[in-house]
Amino acid sequence: MTESISKHHRNLSAIIHASTFSRYFIPFGQFLAPLLLWSINKKDSDFVDYNGKQALNFQISMLLYSIVLGAISVPFFIGLFPEFLDNFSFWDWGWHGDINWHWDSRQWWRNAWPLGATGFFQFVLTAINIIYTILATIRTSEGQTFKYPMTIKFIK
Repeated sequence: MTESISKHHRNLSAIIHASTFSRYFIPFGQFLAPLLLWSINKKDSDFVDYNGKQALNFQISMLLYSIVLGAISVPFFIGLFPEFLDNFSFWDWGWHGDINWHWDSRQWWRNAWPLGATGFFQFVLTAINIIYTILATIRTSEGQTFKYPMTIKFIK
C-alpha cells in the first residue's frame, strides 16, 4: 500500500495527526489545525481524507470523554467542602472567624477518592491521546492506515 500513496500524501497525513499537539500552544488547536489541514487537502487523496477524519473524530471523542469525567467529578468536588459552602455568604465579608475549618476525615475521604479516580482517568485519557497520536503519526508517515481506539464517528 505504501507504493500507491505518494510521499506528499503520507507526510501530509502525518502532519494532520501531529498537528493535534498544537493544543499545547493554541487554544482548541487539537481541532483547528487538523481541521484546517484536512479541509484544504481532503479532495486530493482518499488517504488524507481518511486520516483527517480519524484525527478529528479521535480528538472530539477525547474531549467528550474528558467532559463526562469532569461532570462526574463536580458533585464530589462540591461535596468535599460542605461546611465551607454552608458558612460562606457573599453579604458577610467578615467571614474569617465564622468558618469552621474542622475536617471530618471520614467525610473527606468518602468524597475525595472519586476525585482521585476521575483525576487518574483524566491522566490516562491524556496518556492515551499522546501515545495514539504518536503511533498514528508514525504509521501514516509509513503509508499505513491507522484506526484510533475508543473513537466515536462524528465525521463520516
